[in-house]
Amino acid sequence: MALLEVNDLRTYFYTQEGVVKAVDGTSYSVEEGETLGLVGESGCGKSVSALSILRLIPSPPGKIVSGEIMFQGRDLLKLDENEMRRIRGNDIAMVFQEPMTSLNPVLTIGRQITESLELHQDLRGRAARERAVELLELVGIPAARSRIDDYPHQFSGGMRQRVMIAMAMSCNPKILLADEPTTALDVTIQAQILEVMARLSREFGTAVIIITHNLGVVARYADRVNVMYAGKVIERADAAELYANPKHPYTVGLLNSVPRLDEHRQEKLIPIEGLPPDLAHLPEGCSFYPRCDWRTDQCLTQYPDTAQIEGEHQAACWEWQNVGRERPIVATS
Repeated sequence: MALLEVNDLRTYFYTQEGVVKAVDGTSYSVEEGETLGLVGESGCGKSVSALSILRLIPSPPGKIVSGEIMFQGRDLLKLDENEMRRIRGNDIAMVFQEPMTSLNPVLTIGRQITESLELHQDLRGRAARERAVELLELVGIPAARSRIDDYPHQFSGGMRQRVMIAMAMSCNPKILLADEPTTALDVTIQAQILEVMARLSREFGTAVIIITHNLGVVARYADRVNVMYAGKVIERADAAELYANPKHPYTVGLLNSVPRLDEHRQEKLIPIEGLPPDLAHLPEGCSFYPRCDWRTDQCLTQYPDTAQIEGEHQAACWEWQNVGRERPIVATS
């Protein structure tokens, strides 16, 4: 049985403009010790999907309408708030997108780390402080013992992100949700942050869900990849299979938008034309229809079923439901 199973999850936001279907029937699973990449453009529902797991959706206007989030045999949507507090930060932890706004500017980083240790691990005083120093050293904070009493503004963006990872890993969670963990960081720091999370996953057996808009970020670290668009998972596969053999036109577009330095590099990047749909006014058929080069009349009126391509490789595209013929694909492994 998978460590986490999300089944037909629907999270909507009720606004004056209409019902925004941020997550609309999403399903996926995560195994123990596995790294799952959840990718797609901004606004496709990745972050809302992660926040739904921890039941951190602001209400109003948000509401988890239906679905199941099964964690170790329990549906998180059926637990009361006290039970969820015991799970948040302890069994399932999250690295939020922007560390400067996630860290409290008036508390030292040491106090912010020891808070979760006191709450979930029953550590107090010197024991909690020593554990906090160990965590900072674990994520690569230099001179951790002397910096534990510093405030967030005294750290660089990369160091603040490391502090967030230390806080998230403080209770040895079974699942780590990393929401855009490398946003606004330069490429060398991005690589360091991803290496830290990969090492922690190997050492502690923590399952990791990396949420990002950049397929290149998860290419090296993810075991499996789910591609999201307009609140749905439109393609899923083993990472190597997805990069070598993408089957959804949106996935192909994302891959063609990533700069390459190998023999498959292109003369110029090929962007995906147009913009993601308004989630409050989704079309009747395929949401990707206006931007798709493979579209047919059927795509305009019917949302495609998810087709089994090969093994665990699946794609929600009528191309594979009907004839499965090959399309010219620029992206390659």
